[in-house]
Amino acid sequence: MLLLAIDSSAGASLALIRSGNVPDAAPEVLHSAETQVPNAHAEWLAPAVTEALTEVGLRGEELDGVVVGAGPGPFTGLRVGLALAHGLAEGWDVPLHGVCSLDSLALRADDAGISGQFLATSDARRRELYWARYESAEWAPEVWSPGKSSEFSGPPQAGCRLVEGPFVGPAEELPDLPSVGAGLWLYPDQLTSAELAGAPADPAAWTPHAVELGRLAHGALTGELHGVLCAPRPLYLRDSDAKVPAQMKGRAG
Repeated sequence: MLLLAIDSSAGASLALIRSGNVPDAAPEVLHSAETQVPNAHAEWLAPAVTEALTEVGLRGEELDGVVVGAGPGPFTGLRVGLALAHGLAEGWDVPLHGVCSLDSLALRADDAGISGQFLATSDARRRELYWARYESAEWAPEVWSPGKSSEFSGPPQAGCRLVEGPFVGPAEELPDLPSVGAGLWLYPDQLTSAELAGAPADPAAWTPHAVELGRLAHGALTGELHGVLCAPRPLYLRDSDAKVPAQMKGRAG
């Protein structure tokens, strides 16, 4: 299986993911790239896709699907990735799959050995954060056993489970749990850092990335994970800042 993954919920990134040669092996990352330059999504992302395919010697029609981060994220940046993903999937005649962008941070935290419940956060501007609550499988193994029920209905995301979310709100109103993501650097007095083994300290390293979204989608499409995929539509979570002027509304009526 060969997938192109794109995310523009915070910065912009892409990855080409391929099934490993060994059964049950982790998928192989053929190519990955990213930019953290603000407002550069539209200029950077499409040429980066062309460069990635050229580098590995592939045509878009050879892909088994396109994966796109559905957010949550700011309106303009999120629309760029989703619009490009829809256009590529339609033009190449391949399936399009959505994944919640915060799942990327949850998978990264799981890779770093997080335990217990935690929050994945990203910058929502307006002095707010996008966030979702997850729990690790090791922390509550009984709810992962076949036939067992859980108070949480969320599906497993690799080694962790989505408990609730995504939501948007001010940092001081988030649950009092260890956190990962941009919220820690934006609001260090309101959030508690999760203890992670070998986790990068660079804030830019804790934004959603297409590599992890591709890994999650690969797991879902091969039957290893359940409930990971979502509709490839934007998770805005709130109304746009842009409003139709009153005089325009009058003319429309």
